[in-house]
Amino acid sequence: MADKSSGNIVVSLGTATPGGGFPLYGAAVIDALREVDPSLTIEPRNTKGSTENVPLLEAGRLDLALVQGEVAYEALSGIGRPPAELKILAAMYSTAGMFVVRADSPARAIGDLRGKPVAFGAAGSGLVILARYVLDGLGLDRDADFKAVYLEKAGDGSAMVLDGRVAALWGGGIGWPGFATVAASPGGARFIAPDAAESARIRAKHAFLKPLTVAAGSYPGQATPISSVGSWSFILVRPSLADETAYRLARALHTGEAALARRLDQARETTAANTVAAAPHPDLIHPGVRRYLREIGAL
Repeated sequence: MADKSSGNIVVSLGTATPGGGFPLYGAAVIDALREVDPSLTIEPRNTKGSTENVPLLEAGRLDLALVQGEVAYEALSGIGRPPAELKILAAMYSTAGMFVVRADSPARAIGDLRGKPVAFGAAGSGLVILARYVLDGLGLDRDADFKAVYLEKAGDGSAMVLDGRVAALWGGGIGWPGFATVAASPGGARFIAPDAAESARIRAKHAFLKPLTVAAGSYPGQATPISSVGSWSFILVRPSLADETAYRLARALHTGEAALARRLDQARETTAANTVAAAPHPDLIHPGVRRYLREIGAL
């Protein structure tokens, strides 16, 4: 919703369940944009996550929403559904999928977790979809080969690892709260990701997944880089969002890149250049955003 007489813009932003990465990221975006352009007001909405955010955007019940890479890919490509008429406002960050276990766990590889209880995240989270693709690439079924646990709130998974209710927690990316909690615990943590051969198998079957690396030191006690596969998450917008509103939001995000990076490590990847690089096709970027990107020479 835009108030043209005053230049003020008020929009809603769908995130996910409390305790996960999306609400954390959404809060950082809201604070950073308020700093660079006080005429923009972004009102956060907790949702069930990416799989709910897409239909809410399509119905016009949200203006903006955070959508994990695999959910965005399926929606925009029309996999299992008609292609969504949604547009990209910005690339958020890359998400390398992996498991975390307690440091005293005997598990060292993905195969060691077969038959064990594993928390895959909140049922509406896109991370659950990423797990399906990664495991399918290895010939494994998320629900048949593991005792899959789905959470009411994303933040519940770390406690379940620490008290032994589950053997592992699936998640992804840099600074993900569930991973940070386990890694910072007194006993420490170990991360389990596909090895080089497994990553090659996964990408041979699901070519849209990209090789990604989590740099050393991204989590407490993580001394070496972690290589995996994953995708880029996006801020998507409803089809009818006005060009001028999208333009103003894109300009504020670009102007506020440093302010956003100060607030959240993984938000360092939210840049105009990454939006251009991560979009599957330029036409999927909102026309108002494309206008701004052309003005700054990014497109």
